[in-house]
Amino acid sequence: MAADHDKVFKALADPARRLLLDRLFAENGQALGALCAGLDMTRQAVTKHLAVLEEANLIAVVWKGREKLHYLNPVPIQEIADRWIAKFERGRLRLLADLKDKLEGESDG
Repeated sequence: MAADHDKVFKALADPARRLLLDRLFAENGQALGALCAGLDMTRQAVTKHLAVLEEANLIAVVWKGREKLHYLNPVPIQEIADRWIAKFERGRLRLLADLKDKLEGESDG
């Protein structure tokens, strides 16, 4: 599991890969040509970035005939959020719940 998270963090560390993920979020199921359009990167560079994203399980590929379509897989990002972000939010949410209970208790009296 830790190795999987390391791959996700490594993949997300590069701004070009984040841009590709953003493009897939905006329009899922794109072929390489569509993903390359308008980018200041060679087709080979985009292919290498997509391989890193696929290795990190951040994208899934589906072959449709001779065309390879790329789809965003948000599950690893959610796992990172659950593991590394959500635990820091629990305390804050508990404080808000306590404040709500206190304020509601004062208005009942």
